[in-house]
Amino acid sequence: MTPRSYGEGCAAAHALDLVGERWALLVVRELILGPRRFTDLRAGIPGAGPNVLSQRLRELDHAGVIRHRRLEPRAASSVYELTEWGRDLEPVLQTLGRWGVRSPAMPFGAPISVSALILSLRTMADGRSATGPPVDVELHLDDERFHVRAGRGRMEIDRGNAEDADAVVATDPATLNALLLGDRELDDAVRSGQARVQGDPAAFASLQRLFPLPAAA
Repeated sequence: MTPRSYGEGCAAAHALDLVGERWALLVVRELILGPRRFTDLRAGIPGAGPNVLSQRLRELDHAGVIRHRRLEPRAASSVYELTEWGRDLEPVLQTLGRWGVRSPAMPFGAPISVSALILSLRTMADGRSATGPPVDVELHLDDERFHVRAGRGRMEIDRGNAEDADAVVATDPATLNALLLGDRELDDAVRSGQARVQGDPAAFASLQRLFPLPAAA
């Protein structure tokens, strides 16, 4: 038992022993979509100083939640990634997200990382409302690309390119968040230079109604 352990036989308390320290679950959040370098994690969690982040990574590695892996010699780098057991935390984060978004104090306009935004979209996506013809939209967020597929009662969001996208939308996480929350219009974001669109804008518009927010608590 560590000095910070709850020291209880409760499984929930033990889970908090493992991932309950500040920033720990945000590290998991940043790794949900795949391996990341230390610099990527620093960019995704700017509030965590390098020493604190290093400590959390060591603790999560020791607990078996993540692993540290060296890349091929020519890459001259290393990455952190979730273990199979660590990936089981995604639905835990989604449940926390669904609970937290109902808070009357939810700071919707605050900065959000790319990984956090994509996880929130996965969390809030209502595939049942995707009743129209299938659409494929490729999102370019900073230097990352994601493929959104929606239609016939299903929605999927994954990292990567869309081979035959109906639309390609390039923007930043804050602007995309505002667009999907209905706080911005796509035309306005394009005119301001905060978004670029190739293909059919209606394909992106068809996605905007598929991320409903639950009523505040």
